[in-house]
Amino acid sequence: MEHTIGVDVGGTKIAAGVVDTEGHIVERVKVPTPHTVEEIDIRITEAVAALLDKSASDQSRMAVGVAAAGFVDEHRTTVRFAPNIPWREHPLAASLTRRLGVPVVVENDANAAAWAEFRFGAGYGVSDMTLITVGTGLGGGIVLDGELVRGAYGIAAELGHVRMVPDGRPCGCGQHGCWEQYASGTALLRAAKALAEEDPKAADVMLKAAGGEPTAMRGGMVTDAALAGDPAAIGLLTELGRWLGEGIAMVANVMDPAVVVIGGGVADAGDLLLGPARESFAAHLSGGDNRPHLDIRAARMGNDAGIIGAADLARKR
Repeated sequence: MEHTIGVDVGGTKIAAGVVDTEGHIVERVKVPTPHTVEEIDIRITEAVAALLDKSASDQSRMAVGVAAAGFVDEHRTTVRFAPNIPWREHPLAASLTRRLGVPVVVENDANAAAWAEFRFGAGYGVSDMTLITVGTGLGGGIVLDGELVRGAYGIAAELGHVRMVPDGRPCGCGQHGCWEQYASGTALLRAAKALAEEDPKAADVMLKAAGGEPTAMRGGMVTDAALAGDPAAIGLLTELGRWLGEGIAMVANVMDPAVVVIGGGVADAGDLLLGPARESFAAHLSGGDNRPHLDIRAARMGNDAGIIGAADLARKR
């Protein structure tokens, strides 16, 4: 199967592409995400149909992989739940197969991104890898012995909801103290706004970028300020990196991967985030002086990871 199609469905956009066997996107389309289940299925169908029309591959041998931002069942056909899309036990694969006439595989978006990094990106060449995406929340995907880990019910690798602090900050999942409440873009922005309220002088560079309004601050402003050398922004990223590294030490104790790949928007800070994460990981790793240390690397596939991973998983299936 020379080419397959990958579709990445998020809360605001649907991005799709024709992907070759080397992980390159050779054709692509992008459309806004509608508000209803029926409209989303139609829009995905239209995007895939447009790519099928452009593709020179044998369409009778084409397959489609869909990366969905939600819980996907163990059969990779049904989206059980999605926080930002109105999917509730939605048989997405069957719906799209009926409309398109080609096989469709559905995968969690973080799992698809992890597979892309494993096959073509920062995890290439190892058999055991974990992806951690540091964005609005903290997501993850796990590859062990060359296979994607999905768990008994398809919901494996919700790493952001491992508890870091007993009775800690409330989380949108309904629990308290989850890892993503301390190591995510949301956590970084919360800390930046708090600093701006408590010590406007220290947060001056970030506040200026926000027009003087702490409520107008965005995560990218913190990263930009840090990359420009602002001490306060660097300090905020250092603290986030410490939480990230502490959690990675727990990941190492459970799964012992060779590589942990860090993706997501906050990872654009590079070593300003990864440096403190590596130091914190080494400090918190059980028996750290008497065991090999995993490698913490930046992701390479960027925003295309979901498309590429979903397409390759459809090919593998």
